[in-house]
Amino acid sequence: MAAQDAEKNRPSPEALLAKIQREERKRGRLKIFLGFAAGVGKTYEMLSEANRRKAQRGQDVVIGIVETHGRKGTHEQLGELERVPMRSIEYRGAVFQEMDTDAIIARRPQWVLVDELAHTNVPGSEREKRWQDVEVILEAGINVASTLNVQHIESLNDTVHDITGIWVRETVPDRIVREADEVKMVDITPRSLVHRLERGDIYAADKVPGALKNFFREGNLNALREIALREIAHEVDEDLTNYRREKHINETWATHDRIMVCISPNRSSMRLIRRGWRIAQRLHGEIVAVYVETDSPSADQQEILKGDFALADRLKVPVVTLSGDVASEIIRYAIENRTTQIVVGHSNRTRFQEFIHGSIINRLTTELRAVDILIVAADSD
Repeated sequence: MAAQDAEKNRPSPEALLAKIQREERKRGRLKIFLGFAAGVGKTYEMLSEANRRKAQRGQDVVIGIVETHGRKGTHEQLGELERVPMRSIEYRGAVFQEMDTDAIIARRPQWVLVDELAHTNVPGSEREKRWQDVEVILEAGINVASTLNVQHIESLNDTVHDITGIWVRETVPDRIVREADEVKMVDITPRSLVHRLERGDIYAADKVPGALKNFFREGNLNALREIALREIAHEVDEDLTNYRREKHINETWATHDRIMVCISPNRSSMRLIRRGWRIAQRLHGEIVAVYVETDSPSADQQEILKGDFALADRLKVPVVTLSGDVASEIIRYAIENRTTQIVVGHSNRTRFQEFIHGSIINRLTTELRAVDILIVAADSD
């Protein structure tokens, strides 16, 4: 009887095949090595990790395409990594070599290295951009390691031009970076990068003077590095938010100071906004002003809010308008945005109103025990 039950519960060959096909269709992981300029060591770091994966972990790693740009140290990192043959494409009487996406998928490695994610393929290729090839490889269930400089992120195009005076023609959609499973910053100081350039480690000697006068000015590099660090901080912040959501963690983790100023329509909140702004400046934290609308404000209340919003605008403090129960909305917003400090004024409710509706400050101190709450004295008459 037991044998019959086991036979009865055994999946059919068709079901097993369907399971295997589902597993094969599982999307691969994307890891991006992010830098702020050529020469910081993105490709070197990617190859170094690939060699560790192969030698120490026994993983099947191949090279789809890697550009060494003649840099000796990078070339040495190629080691014994298998290279998938390139695809030859003829264009305007010349033959170019491009990554062979179909050959990579047919080879089915665990990991493939695809350098220069923002690269534009030669006309005649199946897809226009290399990041589009990467998406096809990922959909085939193959993990991809790739490299990217921050100036190639599409939404930063104008910012990069304002800093460097150069329009970056090859860009990658922001969603590619946002959807990556891991983004690793490859970082050195701008001064060290300039030294590398001067030694001839990045470009040929005849190109160095021009590079130093244009893109590789130290001010440019400092600004681009800051942008890259902010991108990484944003990625880490999103990862933390997703983790807390998945684990149902509501307590505030003070990994970064976030200050909320509570605006009231009944009396000026300028003192609160200024106090919150000073705190944010001192702690290098983020700040937001929150106004919870319960009813349509009267003419007098509109004037009060107009003054508060104008001050917030001058201090570059973003204002968020919510609606509903004041205490409930403040508590919800604080939890969802991992607020670390709340700046609020003394309640102007009467004892009877607090008896009927409850004390807002009491609710905040009771339900937000991991948040610092600063109650600022009212303006003296």
